Amino acid sequence: MAVTRRAAVVGKPIAHSLSPVIHNAGYAAAGLAGWSYTRIECAAAELADLVAGLGPEWAGLSVTMPGKEAALAVAAEVSPVAAAVGAANTLVRRPDGSWYADNTDVTGMVEVLTEAGVRALPDRRPDSASRAPGFPNGLSVTVLGAGGTARAALAAVARLHAADVTVVARRPAAVAELAPVADSLGVAMSAAPWSAAPDLAGADLLISTVPKGAADELADAVRWRPGTVLFDAIYDPWPTPLAASAAAAGCRIVSGLDLLLAQAIGQFEQFTGVPAPRPAMAAALTA
Repeated sequence: MAVTRRAAVVGKPIAHSLSPVIHNAGYAAAGLAGWSYTRIECAAAELADLVAGLGPEWAGLSVTMPGKEAALAVAAEVSPVAAAVGAANTLVRRPDGSWYADNTDVTGMVEVLTEAGVRALPDRRPDSASRAPGFPNGLSVTVLGAGGTARAALAAVARLHAADVTVVARRPAAVAELAPVADSLGVAMSAAPWSAAPDLAGADLLISTVPKGAADELADAVRWRPGTVLFDAIYDPWPTPLAASAAAAGCRIVSGLDLLLAQAIGQFEQFTGVPAPRPAMAAALTA
């Protein structure tokens, strides 16, 4: 059957991506004959040229690391959430041929964290009309890493009205770049050096956004609290040493696979304009 509509995930490296499994299963289940979803290896500096060369059959791109910030520059219109976090994981082709940038990582992250038992608290900002006097200190959050996924994590915990967020990273400059993002989202953010990670991992919610292997050293160093929820954005390999350590301590675990599915649902619906067949997409990913 001839391919009439195309989409792809772009990033570098990209061979490990399971996005084609999810999206192609969705196309089949939704009866979208002629749709095809592939992988394209593309560095951030190459993204603009790649997008400029795509024909009219292209409906959208899923953008993974390291191109999430570069994706904003190729779009004629940017969603408010993508603008706020300064990163996009979704590029949608508009009828006039232009591109729209969005960030479905944020809504996906809120969804999977909520399913894991993390609940949105009353808005505790001083200017909030819904502020609850005497409400406990609220959700404490530690974020490992300061890249594009960390930006989405800040937006997600802002929607959950986290009391405070500590960002732990090896490069202070990278954390400094997050400060304007946190300010725009109304998040009280502080920075900590990587050496402090074992002591800060006992927050109510620990979000690891670092690349494969970067947090492995923490697995034996963290003193876990059973009440902690760990979200580890990695899914290859799984479980990570960090996730295995947390699970053994009785923590609730959210995996990168959970987020991969949740953010793909939003992308699928924007690319195709039809409701996503979630059960079929989830089953394909699990298989």
